[in-house]
Amino acid sequence: MLSEARIRSQKAESKPIHLFDGMRHGLYMEVHPNGSKYWRVQYVFAGRRTRKALGKYPEIGLKEAREKAAAFKKELNEGKLPGHAAGDTFREVAEEWAANFFHTVTPPEAVRRRKFLDTDIFPKIGHRRIGDIPAGDILNLIIRPMEEKGTLEKVRRLMTTMSQILRYAVATGKAERDVTRDLTGALKPRTVTHRATIIDADQIRRLLVAIRCYGGTVQVSYALRILPYVFVRPGELRHAEWSEFDVDGSTWRIPAGKMKMRSPHLVPLASQVKTLLEELRAHTGKGRYLFPSPRTNDRPISDMAINAALRFMGFGKGEICGHGFRAMASTLLNEKGYGPDWIERQLAHCPRSGVRAAYNHAEYLPERRKMMQDWADWLDSLLWQGVLQGGRPADGVSPLYG
Repeated sequence: MLSEARIRSQKAESKPIHLFDGMRHGLYMEVHPNGSKYWRVQYVFAGRRTRKALGKYPEIGLKEAREKAAAFKKELNEGKLPGHAAGDTFREVAEEWAANFFHTVTPPEAVRRRKFLDTDIFPKIGHRRIGDIPAGDILNLIIRPMEEKGTLEKVRRLMTTMSQILRYAVATGKAERDVTRDLTGALKPRTVTHRATIIDADQIRRLLVAIRCYGGTVQVSYALRILPYVFVRPGELRHAEWSEFDVDGSTWRIPAGKMKMRSPHLVPLASQVKTLLEELRAHTGKGRYLFPSPRTNDRPISDMAINAALRFMGFGKGEICGHGFRAMASTLLNEKGYGPDWIERQLAHCPRSGVRAAYNHAEYLPERRKMMQDWADWLDSLLWQGVLQGGRPADGVSPLYG
């Protein structure tokens, strides 16, 4: 059995350790690597071994912890189900968190987080009290099965979501700590893979000619033709609205709510882009989106549309993807000697906040305007070289279109 002297003298170790109070009601103390000490009571419910948090030491002393454990076990022996306060299951806390969080991220990101909750988390631990879920259960019930499928990047994103929910639970008094921090070092390392792209001029020429010959829908065709010139994220292009464009002022202003970094972004429009926009306006200019879905004008084309078109044209996953136009522009513009700060700003890689973010989102605008026009002119030179060489896609590209 434990004693106050034993508890006070117990030193923290590199991993959490458990000090059981003999066989007394399943009571034990959990000592964390940072020295914090928490009371728990272990019990079996619905055929599974689980635990209940009783409080933190020394706020809750040994005597009071024993009394709490005895009272809880008495309820169990009387056939009473382990009760909980309304709103403290993982699902309930997560829904409350989502209501406060989802409006701060882009719609695609909100959909992704919602899927994490409904598919990967709630079926495993949604019914359990959020303050009673140990790190080991998160690891074994949720993380390990996903790692076995090889979805390591998804694991990292899911862990971020769970950590945010648990920290919200701590802030609202529903949990004592974010237990996902205990999983540091237990996750399988992921291999960093860069977005597939093309940086060889001959291959870029081949790609631009293929895009020029693409015979799909108007929306996807023009999205493919515009994307290399502006090299924004594909999701930002798909959700582009006519109201965001000042063609006379050669400017596209993307609202903060659509940007990954949650800051407004300005894209200078080269003359080639302005010409394409005027052509596209005849087809979709009466609606909200530049690239509306073929099925409804109320939403843009699918997030798979651009990549599917590239695959149809014969470009594999290892060659180019919609996101790869950003890496293409970044690599070649740096090689051509343009200012790294101009390039990073144009890629919207600079998170900012506060007054500076509100008033200074046009940083390096004159330099970026020239850079974007130079880039468009260089792409056009490659395209027309390809057209003059035959006006057809190069060998290896599907001949089924154009």
